[in-house]
Amino acid sequence: MSDYASDIAPVPHPLPEPLAEMIAQRFRILSEPMRIKLLDRLRDGEASVQELQEAVGASQQNVSKHLGLLYTAGMVSRTKRGNRSLYAIADEGVFLLCDHVCGGLRREAGELESILNGETN
Repeated sequence: MSDYASDIAPVPHPLPEPLAEMIAQRFRILSEPMRIKLLDRLRDGEASVQELQEAVGASQQNVSKHLGLLYTAGMVSRTKRGNRSLYAIADEGVFLLCDHVCGGLRREAGELESILNGETN
């Protein structure tokens, strides 16, 4: 596994229109909770549709639909083994993004807790 953060190149500002659209598309793909759950499960390693279905508690059709979108977006890879397909993370940068979002949510939760406890700065 590479250190994805060190692979990030500077982004031009202002953003060129095609790049802004590509970034927005990435966020649209990640805007569905089921896709986040599938990616989170795949963080532990490759899995079949059935294994993913059991892990996230969704129908085979629903899991397959979301995996197809993640595959088309280049976030997961698919390998055929016999009569089943195994999915794995293809773009580990998605976890860096999720970690940043989770960090922001943690800070917000801490700030909210301070406000509710009547603490002031």
